[in-house]
Amino acid sequence: MGICEGRVVIVTGAGGGLGRAYALGLAAEGAKVVVNDLGVGTHGEAGESKGAAEKVVDEIRAAGGEAIADTADVADWEATRETVRKAIDAFGALHAVVNNAGFVRDRMFVSATPEEWDAVTRVHLRGHFCLSRHAVDHWRAEQKAGRPVAARIVNTTSGAGLQGSVGQSAYSAAKAGIATLTLVQATELARYGITANALAPNARTRMTMTAFADTMTSMQEAAFDPYAPENTAPLVAWLASEASAHVTGQVFEPFGGTIRIAQGWTDGPTSADVGRALRADEVGAVVEALVAGRAPAKPVYGAG
Repeated sequence: MGICEGRVVIVTGAGGGLGRAYALGLAAEGAKVVVNDLGVGTHGEAGESKGAAEKVVDEIRAAGGEAIADTADVADWEATRETVRKAIDAFGALHAVVNNAGFVRDRMFVSATPEEWDAVTRVHLRGHFCLSRHAVDHWRAEQKAGRPVAARIVNTTSGAGLQGSVGQSAYSAAKAGIATLTLVQATELARYGITANALAPNARTRMTMTAFADTMTSMQEAAFDPYAPENTAPLVAWLASEASAHVTGQVFEPFGGTIRIAQGWTDGPTSADVGRALRADEVGAVVEALVAGRAPAKPVYGAG
């Protein structure tokens, strides 16, 4: 019996790449899966992969699992309300949401447009908000009715969100927002039996192939391909299971056969208190000492 036996999980952006790997992995661990995919391209353009969700559902059913397809826009408030309702109507419950859907509009900051910025932040930030918010409404109602809740939110941030990525200002900003959103969700929702964690996967997807094609294809013929999306699926299944109840508010960076946990922002060196406001001509020396005394930051992707 799998670790997600009897669990009902919604996975967004599950028509391909990481989302597909998650959906198949969850089903293999006994979960009943709502496979959500709008069927858009890497840049959010319509019409590229209509039927993607249905194809993954067919794969799950062919392997003996249970799944239904959903084509809601994850950033549509009313559509995602229906996604939650669809999961409950089909399977009688909802236990976890895996927010994975997204796309990129790569552009150097000096060339970025408001339309591109809004499109990227909408699908990532608003997309993480809408579905999770409706799921939380359901779980709170269950808890208030006296029924035990062991619910899970699994968000998707990125190395770009943790350290920035050249040419991806909107994507990096949105993914940074998701990492912080995860911390707030974990803190606020614990009282209802809900955990929230996030992933920053290092894997081959349509988005990473756009930005890092050489790196992402370098190991495809190796005995073990560390960039294969399937490598991240076991962590997702564990986070969606009841076994992960004691872990919340964490950001994981899985790669190949490893899992790293991100430390996040924390207090660094602090200057001595001089007992008064610093003068402008004193600030430079203080800042230089602080910068020299801090641990080196990870470089922005693509810098240098």
